[in-house]
Amino acid sequence: MNFNLNTVPFSRRGTFLAISELPESDVRAEGLYLRTVRGGDDKFGEAFQIELLDESNQYIPYEAKAEPALLRLNTDIDNIYAEICITDGRTVRFKSRGCGIRLTFRTSAYDYAYEHSAGSFEVNSFTHECRFMLTRLTGALQMEVPWDKIKSSRIVAEFIPEEGTEIAEFAVEEFRTVWERRDDWMPWEEAVQEVQQEYDQWLDASLTVPERWQDGRELAAYITWSCLVPAEGCLTRPAMYMSKNWMTNIWSWDHCFNAMALVRHHPELAWDQFMIFFDRQDGSGLIPDFINDKYELWNCNKPPIHGWTLAWMMQRTDYIKESHLREVYGPLSKWTNWWFHYRDNDKDGIPQYNHGNDSGWDNSTAFNNGIPVESPDLAAFLILQIELLAEIAGLLGLTDESTAWRRLGEETLEKMLRHFWKDGRFTACRSGTHEASDGDSLLLFVPILLGKRLPEPILRALLDGLRDESRFLTPNGWATESVKSPYYTPDGYWRGPIWAPSTMLLVEGAAAAGDVELASEVARRFCNMLNKSGMAENFDALTGQGLRDRAFTWTSSVFLILGHEYTT
Repeated sequence: MNFNLNTVPFSRRGTFLAISELPESDVRAEGLYLRTVRGGDDKFGEAFQIELLDESNQYIPYEAKAEPALLRLNTDIDNIYAEICITDGRTVRFKSRGCGIRLTFRTSAYDYAYEHSAGSFEVNSFTHECRFMLTRLTGALQMEVPWDKIKSSRIVAEFIPEEGTEIAEFAVEEFRTVWERRDDWMPWEEAVQEVQQEYDQWLDASLTVPERWQDGRELAAYITWSCLVPAEGCLTRPAMYMSKNWMTNIWSWDHCFNAMALVRHHPELAWDQFMIFFDRQDGSGLIPDFINDKYELWNCNKPPIHGWTLAWMMQRTDYIKESHLREVYGPLSKWTNWWFHYRDNDKDGIPQYNHGNDSGWDNSTAFNNGIPVESPDLAAFLILQIELLAEIAGLLGLTDESTAWRRLGEETLEKMLRHFWKDGRFTACRSGTHEASDGDSLLLFVPILLGKRLPEPILRALLDGLRDESRFLTPNGWATESVKSPYYTPDGYWRGPIWAPSTMLLVEGAAAAGDVELASEVARRFCNMLNKSGMAENFDALTGQGLRDRAFTWTSSVFLILGHEYTT
C-alpha cells in the first residue's frame, strides 16, 4: 500500500508528528513538511520543510512514496534517495543515500535554535509549544541560525553524507521540557521493521471485509492506526483523532464510531475512546464538544448517541463487565438528565438543540427556520439511552432507578410520536412556537433506530422514504438532503453530501426496522464508494467524490464496520 501525501499524512500510532505535502500559502512555500498536530484544529502545524540537496547544495526534485512504516523520496538519479521513518512517538529518523537533506524552520515569536551538544541542536518552537532536538548520527551537520535580538531570524539545518559511504543519517526528536540523550540508536533496518510489524499487527486485528474491498480496508486500517495520539494534557487516555490533516481533535460523537470499530479486537482501547469525554464531564452533566491535547470546547455539544453506542458494543464483546458498567452509569445518567434539565426551554418534555452543531448535522435544513430546534432524532437517541440506563441499573441492583428510567423512556416515546409525526412524516420544529422547519433532511429519518418500538405504519413510511431512489438513495448511498430539495448542494456539508455517521445510523435503523436487505444494499453502495474514493470526511452524493478532509477516522471505522457486518 502507498498513499498520496497531499491527502493522507504519513504518521504512526502514538505520536503528534506527521509528514504531509502542503500547498503554497501566505506562510509557507509548497513542499513536504514535518508537522506537529498539537494544540488544536484548523491548522497544519508545519514545522520543518524537507528538501533533498546535491553535492552543490542545489535542490533535487523527488517523488514521495509513502507506506505505513516508511516514506521514501525517490529521485530520477540511480541510488540517490532518502527514507524517513517515525520510529516512536517522539522521533523521526532520516536516512539519505547520495544526497543531503535540508530542514528549514520558519521562525516567529521567540523561536530559536542553539547547539546543545556536539552533533545536536535544539530548536525551541514557541509557535508549536514544543521543542525539537536535531541529532546527527552519520555524516555532517551544518546549521544556519543567525540571532536577531530575541530570536533566531531563520533556522536551516543541512545534513551532509559521510565521505566514502554517501550516507547521511539523523534524528528529529520532539519534546516539551527536557531532552535525555540516548546511549545508542537502533540500526535503521531494525527500527523500520519494528514499525512495520506494529502496523501489520494492527491490520491483522482490523475488521475483515470482502476481498474486493481489501484496498479500502488497508487504507482504513492505516488511517485509524496512524491517527492515535498519546494520553497527554487534556487527553486523559490514548485518543483517536478524527484526522492528522487539520481536523486534529476528537468530537463527542465521532469517538463513538471509532470505539465501535475497535471493540471486537481492541476492547480496552475501544473503552478508552468511549469514556474519554466522560473523564472531562462538567458537573452539570454536559460533555465538551471536542477535546485535543491543549483544550476542550464548550460552546456547543454533540447528540447523545452514547447509549445506543454502548448497547451496540455490549452486544459484540464480553469485555464490558460490571466494573465498566459501574464506571459509566453515573456519567451517562448525568449526560441524559442534562438534556431534560437544561435543554427544554418550553418545558414540554421534548429536549432541544440550541444550534445545528449540537446535532452533529451542523447546517441541516432542520435548522432553516431558526433556533432552538426540537428534532425527533434527539428524542430517539434519548429514548435508547434511557432504555440502556434502565438495563444497567437493573444489572447493578438499582431496582427503583431502573423502574424510573423505564417510565421516562415510555413517556418520552409517547411524547415524541405525538409531537413530531405529522401528515405521514417526522418533522422538526422551533422550540416554543413549534413552527415546522423547511427542507427535506435525512436527519428526520434517524428515529428508525427505534425499530419495532415505532408503530408499523410509521416504520413503513420511513422505509419507503429511505428506499426512494429519486429522493435520498443514490448509487453511493443516502444523501443528507433530498436530491430533489431546493436546498440540496453537492458540497453543502449536511445539505447533500453522504457522511459515514448518518449512513451507519440509518443502516442500523433499517436493520432494526426489519429491512436487512435495504441495510445491506446501502452498506454495499457506501463501501464501494469508499474503496474507490478513499476515507474522506464526506462525499458528493451523486459522483462519489471525496470532499473536505480526505483522511478521516470515523469514515474509516464505519467502512470497516459496515463492510464486516452487512456485506459478503
